Amino acid sequence: MLVILSAGIAPGLALLSYFYLRDQYESEPITLVFKTFMYGAIITFPIMFLQYVLEVEGIIASNWSTAFISSGLLEEFFKWFILMFAIFQHVDFNEPYDGIVYGASVSLGFATVENILYLVANGVEHAFGRAVLPVSSHALFGVIMGYYLGKAKFSSSEERRKWLLLALSVPILLHGTYNYIFLAEKNWIYYMVPFMLFLWWLGLKKVKSAHQLTEKKYKMELKKEVM
Repeated sequence: MLVILSAGIAPGLALLSYFYLRDQYESEPITLVFKTFMYGAIITFPIMFLQYVLEVEGIIASNWSTAFISSGLLEEFFKWFILMFAIFQHVDFNEPYDGIVYGASVSLGFATVENILYLVANGVEHAFGRAVLPVSSHALFGVIMGYYLGKAKFSSSEERRKWLLLALSVPILLHGTYNYIFLAEKNWIYYMVPFMLFLWWLGLKKVKSAHQLTEKKYKMELKKEVM
């Protein structure tokens, strides 16, 4: 059991550490990052319950609805809601890159619990594949969600609604596509490899852009102080 727990937790912590340590200015409080991670872990259970109900009641009856509604919409909405409710207005969310840290944190909390449950049910031999695909994809969905939340946090009130909508809709679309490839494509690996490469490219592009936005913010603040 200890081996399964270690294999289930390690990928999430490694990816979270990677995005956390890329914060070039003011690192986020470890306690708040951990709380966000735990929020993501806790919401795993109500999400799984709702997914079970949808399946039993026959509401979800196709690969498309399973991928985009049961997985994409439900999971990403809960993550987005947690970030909006517990993090968006927090005083420590004080630079654009912070959105990426907290987005990755809540996503990896969810992914870690999901990963542990999967390995308990199916065996630790699946640990590597789970780390490469589901865990890393959840991290990247969170990064992209967090990027748009960071944009929203430091944008004018007129633009904020647009960025908040993108923070929810883009991860839903990407998550749904990811799941649909698994469910609908017989030779899914040939589609998944380019999709994951695209997802990593997009996620790292958002990380770079968030760094640039953060640097711009600090330069503007420094300019105001000099003036």
